[in-house]
Formats: sequence, structure tokens, C-alpha cells
Amino acid sequence: MKSVLITGCSSGIGLCLAQGLKQDGYRVFATARDIKDVEQLKQQGFDAFVLDLSSSRSINAAIKAVFEQTDDLYGLIHNGAYGQVGALEDISRQALEEQFQTNVFGWHELTNLVLPKMKSKNEGRIIYLSSVLGFVAMPFRGPYNASKFAIEGLVNTLRLELANTNVQLSLIQPGPIESKFRINAYKAFMKHVDMDNSDYRSNYEKMIKRLQSDELADFTLPATAVLKCAQHALRAKQAKIHYHVTFPTKLFAILMRLLPAWLMDKILNKAGGGGER
Repeated sequence: MKSVLITGCSSGIGLCLAQGLKQDGYRVFATARDIKDVEQLKQQGFDAFVLDLSSSRSINAAIKAVFEQTDDLYGLIHNGAYGQVGALEDISRQALEEQFQTNVFGWHELTNLVLPKMKSKNEGRIIYLSSVLGFVAMPFRGPYNASKFAIEGLVNTLRLELANTNVQLSLIQPGPIESKFRINAYKAFMKHVDMDNSDYRSNYEKMIKRLQSDELADFTLPATAVLKCAQHALRAKQAKIHYHVTFPTKLFAILMRLLPAWLMDKILNKAGGGGER
């Protein structure tokens, strides 16, 4: 039975990954930031631990607990993250630092803690849940954009550095997926952005309606679409470097190769809808 550690398993993609891989026969170490979510995961039969990606102490404690139960961690799936929205000129240094603490620095630290054991056994899979916004930018999503661009840069570099090992790295790049992403994005927005004193107040009013709406974006897929990619990345003799999950991701990956930057800017501005979409 191979072991897999997954972050951000309280709901959405992370919970789907945990449940699906457990059914596949993996021993799943499911983690979440909130102790209540961890207790629910334990009730579902998972080996579950608290892991707050913004806290180095929490990350180290979780890894210690995992390695007390297994010396053979085959897979690490980086999923835990959130999206800070808002115009960049309204985003403080603190807001940007908090975004990177969870979405980038925590992932990097966690990777470095599991790599020595994977390298010593010369096998392992590390999967990163990136985004279509990891290779194209959209307005009013700057902090999240920046964090995903950073992750892709780290992964592309680490892949080169591990080329002589059998530790394989994959980037899963979803577009719209059914999850609680909007709920968490709204909370982060209200915490960090002063919309009443912003030049973009009218944009924010439309954006809030979108974040609070239950209506799914066009081309939204269930979290099982991500699960299928993760299953392949774990099982295949040679995992893919990039997994484009939804139609928007596949489309933008093609357009980025074909169109000049000025035309892509127009398309991305329209796709972003001033924060409305």
C-alpha cells in the first residue's frame, strides 16, 4: 500500500482527492488547517492531521506525525491554497505576504521536508495543484496569479534539479472546478481590501455578486476531473509535466503559443469581465 499526503482536504478538490485515492487503495494522510475538519476526516477513516500551510511549526509537526506512521511516503499532493482577489493597487504588502505564505512558501517547505526520503528510495511523485492562472493573468486576481506563477517557476526549476532521480513532478492546471474557492476568496477580499475608498468600487460590487453567487462559471467541471489527473500522475510510468483539466485551460494554453501579447491582453481583460466573471 503506497502512502500519499494531501493538503487542504476539508472540502472540494482536496476531499475528492483523498476519498478517490483511498478507494484506489492508497494510504491517504489527509490534512486540513482546522481541527474540526481533521476530526471529520478521521471519522471517514483517514489518517488525518492538522496542517496549516502558513505556519512552519504546523508543517513540521504534521510531517513528523506522518513519518512516525510511515517511512515510505510515495506521493505528496499540494492542494491547500486560497485566492486573494482585488486590484493590485489595493493589495497591501501584508495581504500579498499572507497569500504567498500559504500558496507558495508552505508548499516549498513541505516539499523540502519530504524530498530526502523520496530521494533515498529513488522514487516518488509530487503533484502541484496550479491553475490556468499559473500561466495567464487576469485582472483583479493579482495575488493569486502571482502565487501560481511562482509555484510554476519553482516546479519547473526543481524538475530540472531532480532530472537524475526517479522523483517525478507534475503540475495540474484546472480552470473552473466545483469547490468552496469563491467563499474563501470573498473572506480574503473583505479582510484585506477597502473597497469604499478604492477607484475600483464599481468593479468590486460586481465581483462580490459573483463570489456570493451559487451559479457555476461556464465550463465548470466536478472535482473528479482533477482526481483523474492525479491518479494518472501517481500511476503512470512517466507522469505528465502538465495536466490541463478544463476547456478554458486547454484553450488558453493554445492561445498563449499562437497570439501576440497585446491580443492576449485584450482577450484576458474581456474574459475577466472587470472582476465580474
